[in-house]
Amino acid sequence: MPLSPSPNMLKTCANDEEILLADAQASDANSPTISSAGSSRKSLRPLTRLLPYLLKHKGVVTAAVIALFSAAVITLVLPAAVRRMIDFGFGADDPALVNSYFAVLVGVVCALALASSIRYFLVMWISERVVSDVRSDVFAHLTRLSPAFYDSAKSGEILSRLTADTTQIKSAFGSSASLAMRNLIMFAGASVMMVVTSPRLSVIVLAAIPVILVPILGFGRQVRRRSRFAQDTLADASAFAGEMLGAVRTLQAFTHERRSADRYRAAVEAAFQAARQAIMARAALTGFAIFVIGASIVAVLWIGASDVFSGRITGGELSQFLLYSILAAGSLAALSEVWGELSQAAGAAERLSELMEIQPEISAPADPVRLPETPRGEISFDQVSFAYENSRSLPVLTELALTVSPGETVAVVGPSGAGKSTLFSLLMRYYDPTAGSIRLNGVDIRQLDPEDLRGHIALVPQDTAIFGASIAENIAYGRPDASREEIVAAAQAALAAPFIDTMTNGYDTLVGERGITLSGGQRQRIAIARAVLKSAPVLLLDEATSALDAESENLVQQALDRLMENRTTLVIAHRLATVLKADRILVMEGGRIAETGTHAELSAAGGLYAKLARLQFGAEEELAQAAEEEDQSSSGTATV
Repeated sequence: MPLSPSPNMLKTCANDEEILLADAQASDANSPTISSAGSSRKSLRPLTRLLPYLLKHKGVVTAAVIALFSAAVITLVLPAAVRRMIDFGFGADDPALVNSYFAVLVGVVCALALASSIRYFLVMWISERVVSDVRSDVFAHLTRLSPAFYDSAKSGEILSRLTADTTQIKSAFGSSASLAMRNLIMFAGASVMMVVTSPRLSVIVLAAIPVILVPILGFGRQVRRRSRFAQDTLADASAFAGEMLGAVRTLQAFTHERRSADRYRAAVEAAFQAARQAIMARAALTGFAIFVIGASIVAVLWIGASDVFSGRITGGELSQFLLYSILAAGSLAALSEVWGELSQAAGAAERLSELMEIQPEISAPADPVRLPETPRGEISFDQVSFAYENSRSLPVLTELALTVSPGETVAVVGPSGAGKSTLFSLLMRYYDPTAGSIRLNGVDIRQLDPEDLRGHIALVPQDTAIFGASIAENIAYGRPDASREEIVAAAQAALAAPFIDTMTNGYDTLVGERGITLSGGQRQRIAIARAVLKSAPVLLLDEATSALDAESENLVQQALDRLMENRTTLVIAHRLATVLKADRILVMEGGRIAETGTHAELSAAGGLYAKLARLQFGAEEELAQAAEEEDQSSSGTATV
């Protein structure tokens, strides 16, 4: 990611809706892989995609609904009890009767408290369970997406969706959905009881409902759009923060602390401005709803007081109607707030659904062919051509033909951009060729389950991925079910045991995020130990010693020599000294195999390999000769 501020992050959100929507569309245009195709929808429909997670726990959901319904019904009983106490208890001037009514009210309150506590527990349990299941499914889906997806997607944005958006959904299921159902029941029940108590007064209260509901729906759409934009902007900020913190040493080396902090501050400020717009919409909606509801209650009190004086209703009936109108009005006001929260959750659910709807470009066939447990390791590329998605007009490989016999070691050399690493990516089936086919033991790898294919290949990459766990766990990544004895044996075979044994906790030593506490040679030997532990018939070595010093390179090369025994091996190397022992050397140029042969044959041919050899070995000979002359000079000076 470039360090200069992006327009999306630095742009301050404008007040009117059109500019906000334009910003959101611009953000989507910058991230075509994760689109916002559903952002124009104006409903809570995305939340329905979570129903399968609820249906997995039908019993708990049913119990929660029963508890919720019971709490609402018990609440609706309270105004009727108050009316009877006023009309009959106070009217009869009987303290004992009043006391009995109060005792009944205490019982009703106890029942309400019990039902509410059960409802809270069950609803919160459901919300935690649903969000845990959603997070697990989204992460599992992300691990199955093809590398082509991650070529353009931002990991920080994905993590934001996996954490912040699921938290938003948890809030919706934990409180908003429950409150929405409760308030709907309360509003419906209170409205019915208002009509039963006084049809005349009910007209005043119910006439205000459309005046409230229409703005609720309108403001809810605005809240959802603005909340979606705020979430997208915050995801951009998270992506930037993750990348900068992951490369904090480089950041500090180039003294970009202030510039990075300013950019992140600008991104967070943009997210704040977007969130502020959503808050303003919700605040305006809440204020409007309270005003209309309060005004209708004042009107009811005024007209109701006149009816009591005229004898149309009793004081108890007015109290009952007033309590029901307050319950109905309170439920409606709460719905206005809940609608905004559900709109935010719908935006979050929509973003997660976008991830779940992305299908991996590489997937297993319906009826995959199974490789034998011990395949021979024969590899063939048959007229393979390939170009990456973002540069279809510039093919990386063109009609490449290659056969590697079982147990053969083939080195692949050539200038940068010749297509060497792409060979490995295609063989691992991270991508499919645009033309031609690749076969393992005579079987087209597209007929194999990718897990089965990759299970028969061990990779030692140039940039080794070390996880923030123990050394033993990092080695066991090659085969998670391996015993401690097998892990130790693999480390010994990779010549990693000597440095592991010197550490305080040995194999249980934590190596820090990305193995920050290990040297380059130590990380490479752990990668080799993984490959040893995996014990796959095909071995891929991608510049495994390119970034090492002479001593580390010697140790790693010894470990590689052991690992390569009795395995089909493909080696990518820029340093030709590491491939002199290869059975065959392929020289690639411009996506084609330009030359093939042994070191001696290619050196004598006078082609590209001979040129590369002269550049490398000639430089080494000059350095050796200069060192020898310096030694002789020093010796002569000492003699004088």
